[in-house]
Amino acid sequence: MSADVIIGIDLGTTNSEVAVWRGDSVEVLKSEEGDPILPSVVGFDLQGNLLVGHPARNQLLIAPERTVKSIKRLMGEETLVKLGDKEFSPQEISAMILRALKQRAEAALGHPVSKAVITVPAFFNDAQRRATREAGELAGLEVVRIINEPTAAVLTYDPHPPDRERILVYDLGGGTFDVSIAQVEGGVVEILSSHGDTHLGGDDFDQLLLDYVCNRFQTEHQVDLRAHPVAKSRVLRAVEEAKKRLSTEVTVRIEEEFITEVEGKPVNLVVEIERETFENLIDPLLEKTLMCLDKALEDAKLLASDIHKVLLVGGATRTPLVRSLLSERMGRPVHTEIEPDLAVAMGAAVQGGLIAGAEVGPVLVDITPHTLGIETVGPLLGMSSPYCFSPIIPRNSSLPAVQTEVYTTTHDNQSEAMIRVFQGENDDTRYNDFVGEFLITDLSPVPAGNEIAVKLELDLNGILKVTATERATGLSKQIVIDNAAERFKTRGRADALSRLETAFATLSGPAASAMGDDPLAPVTVTVGQGADPTALEANLPADLRDHLAKVELLSAKAQRVLERGRVAPEDAEELRDKLTRLSEAARERRGDVLKTLLDEVSELIYYIEGGA
Repeated sequence: MSADVIIGIDLGTTNSEVAVWRGDSVEVLKSEEGDPILPSVVGFDLQGNLLVGHPARNQLLIAPERTVKSIKRLMGEETLVKLGDKEFSPQEISAMILRALKQRAEAALGHPVSKAVITVPAFFNDAQRRATREAGELAGLEVVRIINEPTAAVLTYDPHPPDRERILVYDLGGGTFDVSIAQVEGGVVEILSSHGDTHLGGDDFDQLLLDYVCNRFQTEHQVDLRAHPVAKSRVLRAVEEAKKRLSTEVTVRIEEEFITEVEGKPVNLVVEIERETFENLIDPLLEKTLMCLDKALEDAKLLASDIHKVLLVGGATRTPLVRSLLSERMGRPVHTEIEPDLAVAMGAAVQGGLIAGAEVGPVLVDITPHTLGIETVGPLLGMSSPYCFSPIIPRNSSLPAVQTEVYTTTHDNQSEAMIRVFQGENDDTRYNDFVGEFLITDLSPVPAGNEIAVKLELDLNGILKVTATERATGLSKQIVIDNAAERFKTRGRADALSRLETAFATLSGPAASAMGDDPLAPVTVTVGQGADPTALEANLPADLRDHLAKVELLSAKAQRVLERGRVAPEDAEELRDKLTRLSEAARERRGDVLKTLLDEVSELIYYIEGGA
C-alpha cells in the first residue's frame, strides 16, 4: 500500500474510529488489543503523562479534574479547557485524539500516514468545521476533505442499486444529531437535504439518567452527589452502563458502594431503573429528532413514503425507543446492516479511497447545511436595519456551489463598502454565525445606487471565496476563508503547537524521544485498553481479567479515603505512589505485579481506615 494512503476518521463525541480503503474493501483499523473503538477521552496522570482513550476514560472516574470527555461539543468555541494545571483549546484536545488514531493507523499499516478525511456532523457550522480542520493539522495530518457524517454513512452502502433509491440517514451519536436524505442512482450519491442539532445525543440521555438517580438519592439522604466530582463521575459511569443494558433488559440495578458519607457513615447507592422510566425521560429529546426529520423531508420536498431505506448511525440508535419511533414515523423497518459505531469511519475511508484514485465506485454530491449570505441595510421587523441578512447560497445547495447577487450603495459618493459574511437561517445577522469580512475601497464617486456584485464560491473542502466587484468599473476585491488558515491566524499556530509539543513530550517511554525537533513528528500515545472492566479482552487469562476488574474499584475506594482528609501525609503519599504503580501495571497487563499491588493497596487502606 502506498504511503500516500488517505485514512478516514470519525472524530466522535463519545468514541472515535479510523478506517482505510485497502484493496477492494474498507478495513476498520484496530488497537493492538483488537478494539476498533477509541474513547474520545483525554487526560493527564499524576506524573503529567498524557492519556488518550481507555486509560483516560478509566481515570475520569477518580480524577475528573485531570480528564475531559465530549470535547466535540465545544468545537468552534473560543474557550479553554482546564486539565489539572494545564489549559488547552478544544482543537488541541481533539488533536490529541486524532494523533492517537494516526498512530493506530501507522502501526496497523506499517508506514507513516499524513493524509485524512475527517467527518463532522452535517449541521456543524463554519466555525466548528474550521476547528475540526485545525485539530487535524495540529495532529500532523493534511485534512484533504471534511465531509458530513450522514453522507459518509451512505457511502458504505451499495452505490449501484437496480433502481433509484432515496435513503434517510438518522445519525444519533454521543453529542450530536443529524438527519440527511440521499438519492442514489447510477453510482452517484446525491445529498438532497440535511437537518440536525449539534447539542443533542447520548450524552443528554446520560445526563437525564444521572439527574434522575441523583435526585432520588438526594431525596433519601439529603446529599447531592452532583456536588462531589468523584461521586458524580462514578454515578455518570454507572448510568452510562445502565443505559446500554436497558437496550436489552427491561430493568437494571445500579449499585455503588460507599458513594459518599452521611454523618460520618459510608452510604451506598442502590437504585433500580426500568426501561419505561428511561424512555419517559428521553422521549422529549427524541421528539426533537423527529422534528428535524420532518424538516429534512420538507426541504427535500419528499414524503415519508418516498423513502426507500432508513439507515441508523451512531451508538445512541441502539435504544429500542429510537428504532420503534423511527419505524412508526417512516412506516418501514430500519436498517442496521453496518455497525452503527463504525459506519461513519468506514464511509470516510471510502471517500479517502475516492480522492486517492482507487476504483471505489460511488460519486459523491454533498450539500451545504447552512445558508451563506452577507449583512445589508434592509427591512427587519418593519423597520430599516443595518443587520438584515441577505442569503446568497441557500442551505442544501449542492457542492461545489457558486452564486452571485447584486447590491447597491446607500449613500452618494460612497467610497467603500464593508462585506460581512454570515451563515445561518435568521433574517437578523446578530442571530447567525459570523464567517468573515473585508472592505472594498476606492469606489467611484457616484450617486447612491452604485452596483456591487457579491459572489460566493464554496468548494468541496469547505473553503469559501468571496468576491465583491463594482460593476461599472470592474474594481474587485476578494477574500478566501480557509477552514484552517483563519483559525491558525486568530489563535496562533506556534502557540498551539508549543502547547501540544509540551503535552506530547511528557509521554513515557519512546514518546519522549520521538518528538525530536519536529513538533508534528510521530509520537507514542498511551491508548491501550487500560483497566476498563466493560472492555476486557476475551483472550486474556481469567486471573488477569479478574485483577483488572478490581483495579478500578480499589482505585475509587482509595480516592475516597484520600478525599476524607484524615490521612497522615506520609500515608497519603505512599497510597498515591502505589496507585500510580497500580495504574501502570494495569496498562502493561503485568498480572503478577497487579496481584501484589492490589494486596498492598488493600492492606494500606485497611491500615489507614483503622487508624482513622
